[in-house]
This record gives sequence, C-alpha cells and structure tokens, in this order.
Amino acid sequence: MRKLKLEELGRISVDDFKSVEKIPVVVILDNIRSMHNIGSVFRTSDAFLIEKIYLCGITATPPNKEIRKTALGATESVDWEYVQEINELIPQLKSYGFKILSIEQTEGSTNLSDFKLNPNEKYAVIFGNEVDGVQQSVINQSDFCLEIPQGGTKHSLNVSVCAGIVLWEFFVKLEKK
Repeated sequence: MRKLKLEELGRISVDDFKSVEKIPVVVILDNIRSMHNIGSVFRTSDAFLIEKIYLCGITATPPNKEIRKTALGATESVDWEYVQEINELIPQLKSYGFKILSIEQTEGSTNLSDFKLNPNEKYAVIFGNEVDGVQQSVINQSDFCLEIPQGGTKHSLNVSVCAGIVLWEFFVKLEKK
C-alpha cells in the first residue's frame, strides 16, 4: 500500500460541490459554544454531502478564525444560514416536508442503527449544546429522537464526534449510487 497524494484523491472544486446532488439532510446546530466543534461539523457536512447547515442561538457563524481552523474551507462549500430562534425554524422546516430528528437520549429514543431512513424523505438533524444537549422545547417538536448507544462510563460524545457518526450513517444509507 501507498498513501495517496492530494492530487490523486479526485477532490471536486467548491463550484462543483455546489452543483453535486446532496443527500436530503440539513443539520441544525443549536447553541454550540465551541467554534472548533462548529468548524468540524462544517467539514463533516462537506464530506457527506449535506444540503445545508442552520446555525441557531449562540452558535457562532463564519467568517471566524476559530471555525476556519477545523472547517478547512468547508464554510465556503456547504450552504449555511443563521437563524436566531430554533423554535421558529422547526415549524418552517416541517412545512417544507422535513422530518425533525433530535440527537438526544430520551424516553423512547431510537437507536441510530435501528432507524429506518427513507430516501424519499427529507431530514433535519438537530445537535444541541455541548453541556445541556437539545432543548426540551425542541424535543417536543421532534418527530424522532435518535440515540447513539454507548458502553463506557461516559454518557455522551463530543458534539462534533456525534455529528460525524450520525451523518456518516445517513450518508451511507441515503447516498445516490
């Protein structure tokens, strides 16, 4: 085996990325404190062809030096929009036909690997604050709560790690082949 050189990876340009068909998923980051986490989610969203990112509440927005460190240019490729109040965004997305999915440990949450994705549906995936998680008012408006099962002593994952796992699962199941 030999490590591939950058020019051998076949990466597309930002302009090409804008025209590539995306999976039917938008990401909502609500009250995310760490700009490194925000940048990481941008980069992951680029990798897995996410349609758009909504940044809500205290979540910082590009252009920002700290976001840029981990996004590595993905703030230019992935569409994004700032919406102050997530509780106003959710009904709007529902009216556009999106299923609202909160990533949170709740009564009756669904194991991520058990959740059946429908390629004909559109999904809005919500990731909440690093300490407090997804707000209860948002959970109340969600169609489903998805949970990543964990076996260790900790009860949560870093939000950017969580986003990576969830978005990979969606990409694998929804990517148009």
